[in-house]
Formats: sequence, C-alpha cells, structure tokens
Amino acid sequence: MKRYVYVNDNDLSQDVYCDNRISNRKYTVLNFLPKNLWEQFSRFMNQYFLLIACLQLWSLITPVNPASTWGPLIFIFAVSATKEAWDDYNRYISDNQANEKEVWVVKQGVKKLIQAQDIRVGNIVWLRENDEVPCDLVLLGTSDPQGVCYVETAALDGETDLKTRVIPSACVGIASELLHKIKGVIECPNPDKDIRRFDANLRLFPPFIDNDLCPLTINNTLLQSCYLRNTEWACGVAVYTGNETKLGMSRGIPEPKLTAVDAMIDKLTGAIFLFQIVVVIVLGTAGNVWKDTEARKQWYVLYPNEGPWYEVLVIPLRFELLCSIMIPISIKVSLDLVKSLYAKFIDWDQAMYDHETSTPSHATNTAISEDLGQVEYILTDKTGTLTENKMIFRRCCINGIFYGNESGDALKDPVLLNAVASNSPDVIRFLMVMAICNTVIPIKSKSGAITYKAQSQDEDALVHAAAHLHMALVNKSGNILEINLNGVVIQYEVLDTLEFTSDRKRMSLVVKDFQNGKIILLSKGADEAIFPYACSGQQIRAFVEAVEQYAQFGLRTLCLAWRELKEDEYEEWSLMFKEAKTTLVDREWRLAEVCQRLEHNLEILGVTAIEDRLQEGVPETIETLRKAGINFWMLTGDKQNTAIQIALSCNFISPEPKGQLLLINGKTEDEVSRSLERVLLTMRITTSEPKDVAFVVDGWALEIVLNHYREAFTELAILSRTAICCRVTPSQKAQLVKLLKSCDYRTLAIGDGGNDVRMIQQADIGVGISGREGLQAARAADYSIGKFRFLKRLILVHGRYSYNRTAFLSQYSFYKSLVICFIQILFSFISGVSGTSLFNSVSLMAYNVFYTSVPVLVSVLDKDLSERTVMLHPQILFYCQAGRILNPSTFAGWFGRSLFHALVVFLITIHAYADQKSEMEELSMVALSGCIWLQAFVVTQETNSFTLLQHLAIWGNLAVFYVINLIVSGLPSAGMYTIMFRLCRQPSYWITMFLTVVVGMGPVLALKYFRYTYRSSAINILQQAERMGGPIMSLGNMELQPRSLNKDVAPLSVTLPKNRNPVFEPLLADSPTATRRSIGSSTAPFEFFQSSPSRLSSSGYTRNSLSVLQRKANQDKH
Repeated sequence: MKRYVYVNDNDLSQDVYCDNRISNRKYTVLNFLPKNLWEQFSRFMNQYFLLIACLQLWSLITPVNPASTWGPLIFIFAVSATKEAWDDYNRYISDNQANEKEVWVVKQGVKKLIQAQDIRVGNIVWLRENDEVPCDLVLLGTSDPQGVCYVETAALDGETDLKTRVIPSACVGIASELLHKIKGVIECPNPDKDIRRFDANLRLFPPFIDNDLCPLTINNTLLQSCYLRNTEWACGVAVYTGNETKLGMSRGIPEPKLTAVDAMIDKLTGAIFLFQIVVVIVLGTAGNVWKDTEARKQWYVLYPNEGPWYEVLVIPLRFELLCSIMIPISIKVSLDLVKSLYAKFIDWDQAMYDHETSTPSHATNTAISEDLGQVEYILTDKTGTLTENKMIFRRCCINGIFYGNESGDALKDPVLLNAVASNSPDVIRFLMVMAICNTVIPIKSKSGAITYKAQSQDEDALVHAAAHLHMALVNKSGNILEINLNGVVIQYEVLDTLEFTSDRKRMSLVVKDFQNGKIILLSKGADEAIFPYACSGQQIRAFVEAVEQYAQFGLRTLCLAWRELKEDEYEEWSLMFKEAKTTLVDREWRLAEVCQRLEHNLEILGVTAIEDRLQEGVPETIETLRKAGINFWMLTGDKQNTAIQIALSCNFISPEPKGQLLLINGKTEDEVSRSLERVLLTMRITTSEPKDVAFVVDGWALEIVLNHYREAFTELAILSRTAICCRVTPSQKAQLVKLLKSCDYRTLAIGDGGNDVRMIQQADIGVGISGREGLQAARAADYSIGKFRFLKRLILVHGRYSYNRTAFLSQYSFYKSLVICFIQILFSFISGVSGTSLFNSVSLMAYNVFYTSVPVLVSVLDKDLSERTVMLHPQILFYCQAGRILNPSTFAGWFGRSLFHALVVFLITIHAYADQKSEMEELSMVALSGCIWLQAFVVTQETNSFTLLQHLAIWGNLAVFYVINLIVSGLPSAGMYTIMFRLCRQPSYWITMFLTVVVGMGPVLALKYFRYTYRSSAINILQQAERMGGPIMSLGNMELQPRSLNKDVAPLSVTLPKNRNPVFEPLLADSPTATRRSIGSSTAPFEFFQSSPSRLSSSGYTRNSLSVLQRKANQDKH
C-alpha cells in the first residue's frame, strides 16, 4: 500500500490523512476507570481476589466482615490505578507541549504561524536553525546554495553526530521565493517505523519540471524530533503527521519481560492454590459430616431439619474464604515497590558513575533486577563495548609496500612521508580514496580550522589520517568535494553514492575529476567484499598477507580499491541505477543488484589498519565474571583474526596449551557440515578435561548452520563455554540470543550501537553502553552503563542482592499468610469444623497491611555479605544462578516453618487459656500477639546486616502493634473494648508470649547453628570471617563431579532432550559450575524448615558444591 501526498494543495490534502496532533496517552477521562479495571482484572490473581471479595458479600457464608478483603483489595487497586493515572497525566502534559509549539506553514501561498498540531499532510513547513522538526518532512529547499542541511538525530536514534540531508535533485535550482508556490505529488509508502528507510518518488508539476520522476530516500527527509543545525533555514513538505510519523509508529509499550523469580512465584502460587482447594474440600466435607452427625445432637446448635439446596456448599465456601489468605493479596504491590527501589539503587550508585563521560548508570526497566543475579550467558559486541571505539590509524599496505611496521605508526613512517612529498601515484590514489570515499562532513570554523563530523569512527580515523598526510578533505558542498593536496585544491563531482549495507559490506563513490574529466569508481570495505572483485590480472597475495598480519595484531582492516570508468559504461549503468532508485518495491535488493554490476574489475590500492584499544578494566571484568560461572560469547562484525586477538587480550579465551580454539568454516553446506561435526566431536571429548575450549564461526558459516544444522549447533552451544562469532549481522546476533534462550539459559546482551539493538531487545536482560556511537543501544536496553567494567558490579552486587532480597520477601509473604491461615484451620477442629474465624475482620486487615508488611520491606537494605567480599569471591553468584534461595524445596522449608509456628501459637494459646473464662476476642488477641512476636524474631533471624532503620522497622512495628490495639481497646464500639488493657495486666499473657517465642524460635535457631557449625557453606564461612574481622580466606574452584560421556559421534541431526543431561553443560577448571542442571531428585533430605543458603540442592537441580580451603568446607554435602 502507498499514499499520494499533494504538495501545497490544501483541497486534496484536507481530511484525507490525520492531523499532526501527537497523543501518547493510554487513557481518556471517560475510559480510564473501565479500561484500568479491565487491565487489572486480566490477571489471574486479581480475578481470584475479586471472587473471594464477592463471596464475602454473602452473609450466610462469610466468617469475617467483607471489609477485611475489600479494604486491601481496593487499596491495592487504587495504588496501581493512581500510578497509571499519574504516568498518563505526565504523557498528556508532554503531548500538549509538543502540540502547541508554533511553526511556520505555507497556507494559500502565504507563510503563517500556526500550532504544530494543525499541520496537515501536504503542507509546506519552514524551519529555522535549531528548530525541532514537528513531523516527517521531505526536504524541498535550504539556505545552502547546494541544497544541503545538517540535522541532529540524537532524539530519534541516539546518534550524536550531525547528519547531512539534501534536497531532491528535482528541487535543485529553485529560488527560495518560489518554494512557497511549488506544486507536485509524492508517491510514498504507508507509514512505518523504519527510521533508516524511505523509498518514495517525487513528481513536480510544471512550470517547475517536466514531470520526470525523482527518487527520494531517507537522505531527503527530515524526521520528527530531529533538530536543524548549522543551517539558516530549511523547508519541506509534510508526508507523515501525528502518530503516523516514523517516531510515532516506533512508540509503544515494550513487551514485559518475565524474570525467573516471577515465574517461580507464579508456580508456587499455583501450588498453594491447589493445596487450598484440597484443604477446602477435605474440611468442607468434614464440616458437613459433623453437622449432620454431631451438631444436631447439641442443644445450642439450631440447625433446621431441612435446608435449601445450596446448604451443602455453605461450609466449604466458608473454608474457601478462611483459606483465601494463603495467597497474600499484597505480594505484587510489595514486589513492585522493592523492585523500584532496586532500580533506584542502580541509578544512585556512584561506583558505577563514569567520570570521563559524566554518565551515570540507569535502570530503564525496574522489574528485572533480580534476573541480573541469575545471568548464565553474556553475549557482547566488540567495538565500543569491549574496546574504546577510539580509532587510531596505525599501519597500511600500499601496492604491496608495508608502512608503519617498524615504528607502529604509519603517520610517522619516513618512507610514507617521502612518498607523499614526491607525489607517488599509488600513494596519492590511496590517500584520495581515504579522504573522500566516506560520509564525513567537514565543518570550517570562523578561524578557518576544519573539524570533521563522522557517523563512523573508522571513517573519522581515515579522514584525519589522510589530512595528516597532506590529503585533507576541506569542503563538501552538495555534489562537489574539495581536497587539499600539499596546498593544491582538487575538486571532484560526486555522480552517485553506492551506500554501505550490512549485506554488501562495502561503500562506493562514483566521482568525476574536474581536472581531466575522468569518471572514477572508489570503493572501500571488508576484505571479503573487495578481494573477490579484483581485476583478474592483479596479484593480491601481498594484500591478503597484510590483512592477516594486521588481524594478528588485533587491528581493524579496510581494503581500498578503485576503477576508471568509461563514459558510455557509466551512462548505461546510471540509467539502471536511477530506475532501481525509483522503484517502490524491493528497492534495497534492486539497488544491491545494480551496484554489483559496477563494482567489479577493481584495482586494489591497499589495506588500512586501525587500532581500537580495549577499555580499562575489561580483562579483569571478564575474568571475574567467568569465575562467577558466566559464559561469554563475542558477536562482532570484525574479521576472524582480529576478533580472536581481541578475545585473547581481554581474557575471553586462554592461550595454548590451556586454551583451544575450534574453527567452524566453509562456504558450502558440505564443508560447514564436516567442520561442525569435527568441532562437535572434539567438544564432546574435551568436556571431561580441564581445558578452556572455544569455537569460532563466521557469518557465512553461521547462516548455513542456523538454517540447516540448528539442532547440532544447539548442542554445541550447550557444550561450549565460550564462542566467537565473526562477521555477523544484527539479525544473526538476535538469532543467537534466541537460540540460547531456547536452551533455558538466562541471557544478557550488551552493546553500544544501533546494530546491537535487536540483540539487546531479544535477550532476557539488555545492557547498553552510552558510547561514541550514540545512545540508541542505551535507550533500547533495560540498563545503561558508561563502561563495560561496570557490568561486574551490576551483576555481582546489584543482581545478587536483588535476587536474595526478592527471594526472601516473596517467601516471607507466603509464610506470614500461611501462619494465620493454619491457625484458622486448627481452630476449626475445636469449633465443630464450622468455618468460624478466630480473628475479627479488623485484626485480619491490619495484620496484612500494617503489622507484617513494614518490617519485611526494609529487607531491601539487607546484605548477607559486604560488597567487597562479593567482588573478591564471585563464585558465590552460583547460588543465585542455580536458584538455590528460591525454589520449591526452599519454599517447602518456609511452608513447614509456617505450619510449625501455627501449631506453636495455637497450642500454647489454647492451653494457656483453657482453664480461664476468656472471651473469643481475648483468645484471638493472644494468638495474634504470638504471631506478631514470632515474625519479629523471624525477620531478625533472617536479617544479615542491621541498620538503625531496620531496628526501627522490626521493633518499632512491634511497639506500634500494642499502641494501635490499646487505642482500639479504648473504643466501646470497636468490639475489643478493654481487651488489650486486661491482657497487658495479666502475667499469663507475657508468659505465653515468652513461651511462644522460645518454643517457636528454639528449633529454628538450633538448626541454623547446626548448619553453620557442621555444614557450613562458602557463604556461611565468608560471613563468619567478616564477623570475626579477620582476613577472608580464598575460595577454591568448583569441584568437578565425574561425568559419563558418550564417546560415540552422533550424526548432526541431534535431538536434544527436553531435560538436558549434564554432558551438555559448559565446563572450565576455574568455573563454579561443573554440572549445571541434572535430572532427578536431590539427594539431600527433605527439610522441614526454611533452607539457609548453605543448602545446595533444589528440586530437579543439582550443582557442584563450593570447596573452600578450610576443614569445615570439606563437610559440605548435597
């Protein structure tokens, strides 16, 4: 589908397309309440709580006041709705600011000042320097005589360098005073979100041109939210407006990511729900049986002989309402709150502030911080991520002669300087291609100094190097280029530009030399994109050797070539190129095909070598994270040897003999198949050896593998700890992330450029580096950091703390709800299994909202180990990766503890007041007090590091409990009149509290002492060392468990089992993960109480233990 935009014709444009009103609002005043409620009730848990609340309105079955459920439910919904309303209001304010900006628009041949929201498709919009572009425009004219203007696109794509935009060729030469009278039609596609592509055609009406089609590309457009820079004025016709602009189409709420912790909480919630149904059925049946057998014998029970048909449902439904608090209604709000605090901790972390670029760390996604602590694979870009992206021209090879090999700096090589001074033809041609075959913009200051604005750091380095060698690009005005060679200005006319694409991997320029009228094709690109197209008679062996040699030094290489064109050959090709440029269907493919017709028989001029140094701290960061059991994959567009050298220098892989590199290469399916099978066989054999094995694959072979041998490659991915993927495209990067996610690994992708965005968005966690390629990756990511080295702290400190805190908070939330629920169930056994509630409605509501929530929320400040210890001993991240703090087994411990504490509270309370004449409310308050006291000690016992705020939250909350209940007891209408006053005066009450705490906490503390003394984990030992104040001992490596390996080579069509065998797991001698996941139940005995971090078994999972250099650690068992 396409649209026709009639330029400067108000009648044809009127009401056909939308106006320029921007609306990012999610709600309106009328639909906010129903739409927000619909969204909230689309979640299962909210539907469940609504059902419970509605059942409590039935007075026959409700054991408590409906307010005990409706109050918290309305409060939670109100909090969520208020947050949504506030966010939407801020969007509304932002929209109004953009919509009410004033812009100049041509109306009926006259320029008028109107609001931006009133712009219509087809209107001509005039912009002044530094104005923001209000909608998507096709450029018609600029203040520059050559029709050039400069725009800043940082708000659109994050790239900070200025970009050149030019008017269409059809508009060249039209006087500025005639632009407001211009008429024509633009044929363009329907709106889309691709900010790098615009395939359209322009036809101007007479008298401006003779109806020829003029192709339009993205270089002829000014997109919404860009800024006009270094240009006095520019004008263009609106083609896309409002929410139909490319930026508007790109807006939207990203799909939420589900963390492993959230997934586990959902499973545990489902298990509790099933348990609740079983309890309801059993107790409901028992209640009906007791009612029909025993209850009718009691004189005080006035059951009628015959009841309504639904009578059999009354008692089960009562128990359903009693047991509904098993699933804590506040858990989602609590988790959202603490996750927001985790994100703020990242934003506030001064240790992750990059002083060089004044860039703080930032958490864009506030919901996945705990996933940082469970990362198993990091997929990283190379340039700008591991390296500084500060390109320095170091060496070159021109016509087989190497420059800069001795000094390491070709710019200081006297041989090269003499060749330039003597105007050596080979060197001059080489430098000429370096200087003008690019997209660099030279900008001359008032003082005459020239600065360069480049979209690519490579091009910037080449242009600066050429200028240093007296071949300076001094002016780029429209189609005219000027270079200064040793003081002589040479002009070239740019006839056509064959733009770089990730598929072609080269860029070419067709220029005409004004001195002799010759037409020349200039090309630069990767070696595999240039060498195959060399002229048949040229010897390229020296250039191939140069590329290999420079790659061995870790340098980035580019090959330069040229060809002189005959005029008739160019004219014939130009017609095909123009036709390809005007097609609206498959324009990119057609252009690539036409470009290849010209880019052949090239004369190779030479090879450039550019250094891109490693960022500070990269080797140390990778080494530390590898010790933490994290596997690394490098995904880069560089050539193989360069990537390997960078990998060696940054501890990505180990040199021989400890390390081994396995290559997957080939150009055909058979070659790639044999190579893959050989690598897979070697990997299977070496998995039992303490050797660092990595595989290397290039983009060509990777494409074949992903299309034809995906299952075998998946097995290789599982077996391999390290991989280097070279010459890969952005789409291949995303495919590799998806492949690892399909193996049930938690992946983190990190990059700095626009080509990394797809990979970052595909990964479980995306991290963007605010680098020299702009902010596009950082904006698309869940987290942004200034340097790669901050990744270590982001994962080991913030990720680990977030996981530990969330694991405790979620399990404790279930625990406190289960305790009160189990007491209600136990009470039913002495109340005729009737579903009567022991606690009143006010107590139940206060218990969930006030008494137990505040102490646990301050767990966000808890640290089981200091940050220094965590950074020194990264192996302990293993507990988080394996999910050892939150899994069905640890939850069973909390479940058992809640049942035990409920028994303690109920039995001690009942026996303490069995012989006394106590009111129901009095018994209820004693039991509730016992719960509050126990949970204060539980939180204290689970807290590792105390601050003043935590003490206030725990013990202050206990004091507030008594203050609130004393106040309520003083109100005659509250139903608890004088209850708390009487209890506090009774010694038996305080003795009951003392016995409850001693009996409830005694076994828990004894078990914890036993574990710390006789079954200490690495974390326990580190905690003891910290508390003793002595030096922290070294942790050993993970002990490798024996593994059975099938030595037989399976065919390439490998069928992976759903549950993976340890044979497929990555290994490394110094890795904390020898066996990641194995099938079968744990060998550890079932634990009744919550498991401390020392227990390293989880349901369906086994990991090797951490061995420490102490006698205690040898007693670790699974």
